[in-house]
Formats: sequence, structure tokens, C-alpha cells
Amino acid sequence: MTMDLISNGYIGVIITAAIILVLISVFLRFVPVGLWVTAYFSGVKVSIGTLIGMRLRQVTPHSIIRPLIKATKAGLDLSVNDLEAHYLAGGNVNLVIDALIASHRADIELGFIKAAAIDLAGRNVFEAVQMSVTPKVIVTPDIAAVAKDGIEIIAKAKVTVRANIERLVGGAGEDTIIARVGEGVVTTVGSADKHSDVLENPDMISKTVLGKGLDSGTAFEILSIDIADVDVGRNIGAKLQTEQAEADKNIAQAKAEERRSMAIAQEQEMRAETQKMRARVVEAEAEVPLAMSEALRSGNMGVMDYYKMKNVNADTEMRTSISGQSNKEEE
Repeated sequence: MTMDLISNGYIGVIITAAIILVLISVFLRFVPVGLWVTAYFSGVKVSIGTLIGMRLRQVTPHSIIRPLIKATKAGLDLSVNDLEAHYLAGGNVNLVIDALIASHRADIELGFIKAAAIDLAGRNVFEAVQMSVTPKVIVTPDIAAVAKDGIEIIAKAKVTVRANIERLVGGAGEDTIIARVGEGVVTTVGSADKHSDVLENPDMISKTVLGKGLDSGTAFEILSIDIADVDVGRNIGAKLQTEQAEADKNIAQAKAEERRSMAIAQEQEMRAETQKMRARVVEAEAEVPLAMSEALRSGNMGVMDYYKMKNVNADTEMRTSISGQSNKEEE
């Protein structure tokens, strides 16, 4: 009896211990005690209940607490609620904290709300802070422009820019800077009387372009514009003149062909008209014998008159024959 009680007691202890171990495992899995300990000794005051609340709100505690520890060690005063709200909004908390630390060390005025807004706008706020400290050089592609003398100039510019934190949200990007610089280069070269003027003074391009305020409405501040390379391209004026001359020649040939076709058509019409008149003459000549026989039958014409007419015809044919032979001999 005593042995049964002892056995039952051991079984109860084992079951109780197993239940306790399971509960502890579930608790440790659900509540990051290790993270809480790390935060506590790092000077970040966060309660276990806050960590449990993050789990319930489907927020990864490590994504909030570790950046908060980093910010606290850097001397920034941030709250858990601000970081959690930014996380739930889809922002990158770690990147924002890195940007705040970098701006704090570089003595750049940047608050958490502004940094979070820049991050949610889709821009890399940490890279923007770095660009504010170390300006970035944007190299434009080859820009082709034509001077007034028709010679093409191909230029490449290097634009040194610095990020403007205040205009990062809603400001235009690098593509706008490149497009505006290209427009300025084309305008400057196009206003030059000779392409040699641009080759002799390439800085006239940078001075003119820089004076236009191209960084207006962009997320950058242009520090300098340097012309890296200037080359002479094609003779666009001569090419256009050649193409115009070729077009004029084609037009003239087309008009000449049109006139020739009209002349040929008119000639064909005249030939047809001549054939038509000859047919009428033949038709009229065919009616002469009938008219003569009718005149003889009715007594309007005598036999002697008929012979006189025959003599006249014979004389006419003889004269025509003689005249034709004379013309051939002269030729």
C-alpha cells in the first residue's frame, strides 16, 4: 500500500514537472525574455507586457527593441510606440534609426517624424543623410546639341548634388536633374553662333546651366556642374541642306515626268483626232462616185463635164507626183 502511494506520488510529480516545463517553454517562446534582459541592461525601459502586446499585434519585438537599443546608445530619445507605429505602417525601422544616428552625428537637423515620412515615401532616408554629408556626382549621358553654324556638339556633364532633406518628400529625383541639365546644354550650345565658341569656352555651358536654378522643385541641391567632355559631331547643317537638295531634285523630276506624261497623252489625242479626220475624208471621197452617177442620171452633169473632171484629176495627180519627186531630190 505504501509503495503504491509512493509510486503515485512520483507520477504526479513527473506530470506536474512536465506541465511546468511545457508552460515555461510556451512562455519563453511567446515572450522574448532574452530580449527583455538585453534591453534592460542596455538602459531601455520596456515591460514584459509591452513585449506580449507586440506579439498580439503581430509585431516582431526584435524589429523594434534592437533599433531602440541602438538609438538609446546613440543618445536619441525615442519611444516604443513611435517605432511600433512606423513598423505597422510598413516602414523600415532599422533604416530610419540608422539615418537618425547618422544625422545626429553629422549635426544635421532631422526628427523621427520627418525621417519616417521620407521612409514611407519610398526614399532611402539613410542614403539621403549620407548624400547630405558626402555630395554625390551624377554623370549625364552624351548630350547632343547643334550650334547656329550647323555643327553638332556632343557634351557630357558631371553634376555634383547634395540631398535636400526638406524636399525629399515630393521632390523630383535624379532623372529630372539629368533632363534639366540636358535642356540647359542644348539651349546654351544652340544659342552659340559658332561651334568653335563652345569648344574654346566649355565653361560657358556650366555657367549658363548653373544660373538657371535647375534644382528647383527637386530633392537635391546642385553644388556644381562641370563639363567632363566636349566632342564635335556631325555637320547637321550640311546634311539638312543635302537632304533638302535631294528632295528638291526629286520634286523637279516628278514634275518633269508629269509634264512628259501630259505631252504624250496630248500627242496620242492629236493622233486619234487625225485618224478621225482621215476617216471622214475617206468617207466623203466614197460618196463622190455616187453623187456623180446621180448627177449623170438626173442630167445635172454631162458626159463632157465628166471627162473634164477626169482630166483635172489626172493633171492634179501628175503635178502631185512631180512635186513629191522634187522634194525627195532636194532632201
